[in-house]
Amino acid sequence: SCFGYPLSIFFIIINEFCERFSYYGMRAVLVLYFKYFLQWDDNLSTAIYHTFVALCYLTPILGAIIADSWLGKFLTIVCLSVVYTIGQGVMAVSSINDLTDDNRDGSPDNLYLHIGLSMTGLILIALGTGGIKPCVSAFGGDQFGDDQEKQRSRFFSIFYLSINAGSLLSTIITPILRAQECGIHSKQRCYPLAFGVPAALMAVSLVVFVAGSKMYKKALPQGNIMIQVSKCIGFAIKNRFRHRSKEFPKREHWLDWASEKYDKRLIAQTKMVLKVLFLYIPLPMFWALFDQQGSRWTLQATTMDGNFGSIQIQPDQMQTVNPILIIIMVPVVDAVIYPLIKKCKINFTPLRKITVGMFLASLAFVAAALVQVQIDKTIPVFPAAEESQIKIINLGTDGATVQFLPQLQSVNVTSKESTGYMTFKTSELKLLHITSGNTTTIKPVNLPGEDRHTLEIKPNAASIFADLLLDGVTSKPEEGNNLVRFINNLPDDINVTMGDTSFGTLMPLSVSNYSLFSGGRTDNITVIRNLISCSVISKSLGYGSAYTIVINECTAQNLSIIYSEDIPPNTVHMAWQIPQYFILTCAEVVFSVTGLEFSYSQAPSNMKAVLQAGWLLTVAVGNIIVLIVAGASKLSEQWAEYVLFAALLLAVCVIFAIMAYFYTYVDPNEVEAQLDEEEKKQAKKAQEAYENQAEAVSRM
Repeated sequence: SCFGYPLSIFFIIINEFCERFSYYGMRAVLVLYFKYFLQWDDNLSTAIYHTFVALCYLTPILGAIIADSWLGKFLTIVCLSVVYTIGQGVMAVSSINDLTDDNRDGSPDNLYLHIGLSMTGLILIALGTGGIKPCVSAFGGDQFGDDQEKQRSRFFSIFYLSINAGSLLSTIITPILRAQECGIHSKQRCYPLAFGVPAALMAVSLVVFVAGSKMYKKALPQGNIMIQVSKCIGFAIKNRFRHRSKEFPKREHWLDWASEKYDKRLIAQTKMVLKVLFLYIPLPMFWALFDQQGSRWTLQATTMDGNFGSIQIQPDQMQTVNPILIIIMVPVVDAVIYPLIKKCKINFTPLRKITVGMFLASLAFVAAALVQVQIDKTIPVFPAAEESQIKIINLGTDGATVQFLPQLQSVNVTSKESTGYMTFKTSELKLLHITSGNTTTIKPVNLPGEDRHTLEIKPNAASIFADLLLDGVTSKPEEGNNLVRFINNLPDDINVTMGDTSFGTLMPLSVSNYSLFSGGRTDNITVIRNLISCSVISKSLGYGSAYTIVINECTAQNLSIIYSEDIPPNTVHMAWQIPQYFILTCAEVVFSVTGLEFSYSQAPSNMKAVLQAGWLLTVAVGNIIVLIVAGASKLSEQWAEYVLFAALLLAVCVIFAIMAYFYTYVDPNEVEAQLDEEEKKQAKKAQEAYENQAEAVSRM
């Protein structure tokens, strides 16, 4: 022992920290992996993400049955941890871009192989993490003797702290790893590293757990109470169906039909459990909203500005707000909020706390919808199927007037300036009439539609140069990246480099292709003209923008450039997500913590595992609800989907409040004490009857 604690628990705590780091680290980047690596849209990414989470919360029931009925907790943890580690390794391998990038263009050539490996890895992870979930904490509790209640209680506090520490660190670190660039043939977001580190931590977790093997107390499997309860319920239903005729007298409760096979104590305990499980029915709707932090809210963050001064926050790092606030809010609520409510003589019962938690979660999604409305205002309008958009860049020293004929619009463009994009029906636009001073040029147009174009013009005394360029960009750059291209407004050929990206040689008045740059950074722009090198540091291009940079002058130590904004950067700051995270964390504190406390207070001592399984099942069903609602709603606007989820939870909140109003609290200890008393009386009567019978026999 060490400080009165069994040495074995230190192996268990380290094991849990590494496992939670592995799980939450992988999960933090999962939805972005689906979207940007597997190239799925937002809806499919969200659907698969929540399917995975649901599976992770369904498998604990399987793990508990295996541990209690066959293998025992130790072997169950070891075997399923091996499965878990293999799953994490498969996920890391599935994200290696170079695995199928035969043409070395930066994109995998066989996405189906990557998808197949990813799904295999996720299924193995779900079996592993779910299967060991009900075993590890209980196995830790088994290490203490009956005289170590104080140490056991403190162990569970440290155990819970290790869970939160692993979750917090992993959601900070793995998004940073993902943001790095790595690869053999081409540099891409480093998903292999983001998944590889959690895989390594899971391997460490397994090794540490096995290393303490000789120190553990290993209880033999004693049968699973969930199986007994299920059999009792099943027999009662079957027996009631057999005796449905009116000739059989009714019984006080339908579970009493199990009395022919099961003892009175098990039936009474099962009644108490079912009473609580009935209250669980509305609870999955809360988890349907709560678990969207890792899907919809993360995707929302990709369209926002993550610049926090000297720190650049990745979209998937915003999830860290929740564990940080949990660490702060739990003691504040327990030590300050609840005592204040009690002083105000408000009877804030556990079921009322749960109701308030559901209401707050609904409010958090209203806040998310308001943020989404502001984001939508910053997203540019792109051309529809029969539309084209044109912007004008004047590269000359004189102003010009461009008329879109026949008689659609007329625009004046001053020297070295550009306009925004203008939308036209492709069937209506036929000619461009460009005038500068006494010089005129007419340019026929026949645009294909559903695309953007840039008209570059350069008037001079003799003529007007005009060229209509196809932009080929009809959506904002994703993941906060920026697109940059260059126009050479010099009379000589130039070679342009920005950061590590070379744009090659540009002839006079020619334009480069767009190149992708990570958001929020500044890069050195270098231009070589006639063996003379000139450079300048670019301005910060923000996040999610596209720019055309015009090279106007290049002399020794002097580079003159002009920025033309093609797509504006994200302007809604990620900090605006903090209120919705704060409200949802407050909801979690009063809902989740109270829910577990209430469940334990209302359940018999040997039925805690049944309610734990039921609680985890509500999380799984909640994630399934996301799939159903998101798939059936067919809403085109994301803010509307947030409002829909908020409204559904509010409706469920009202239903739960009504159910809670009619709920009668019970004391399981009193019920079990009454059962003990009845059993003693029955035993006493049986003893007296036996003695009387023995006395009668002796007289004979």
